[in-house]
Amino acid sequence: MSIKKKIFLFLDFLVIVGLIAFDQYTKRWAVVYLKDKPAYNLINGILELNYLENQGAAFGMLPNQKFFFIFVGVVILCAAGYVLVKLPDHKKYTILHFLFSLMVAGSIGNMIDRVRYDYVVDFIYFVRINFPIFNVADIYATFSALALIIMLLFVYKETDLYFISFKQKKYRKYQ
Repeated sequence: MSIKKKIFLFLDFLVIVGLIAFDQYTKRWAVVYLKDKPAYNLINGILELNYLENQGAAFGMLPNQKFFFIFVGVVILCAAGYVLVKLPDHKKYTILHFLFSLMVAGSIGNMIDRVRYDYVVDFIYFVRINFPIFNVADIYATFSALALIIMLLFVYKETDLYFISFKQKKYRKYQ
């Protein structure tokens, strides 16, 4: 592994740790200042902070399935970790490094809550559209997944993604 590759992976690690720390800080803040209190309006009728202990997935689906969610989280972590290690250290892949780091941080952030509390602390609520209450880790995971889909559909070509293949295909550098 080249020095440049090690630097990329170290930076990925730092980004992941920083994002997880921020997520856990916001959740701790929510527990201290929002739990057992009425919702706090940030933008009247649009956005509020409202404490919720979510024992399910998005929209409260599959409540009390802690081990299932931890299993899914581990699978996501393994897949994203594999891709991070395999990602080339070229400048054009920097955004993919960031997006996969964001996905890993979101997955770990919610997994920490599930392991510690058996639920995930949610607190951000869009009142206007009655969207389910969510948290910072959910933002990480959702944004990274959507951005990855867009990037993989419209920016990168199949030959740009040879590194994730389990078969070692040989593509010419300037094909």
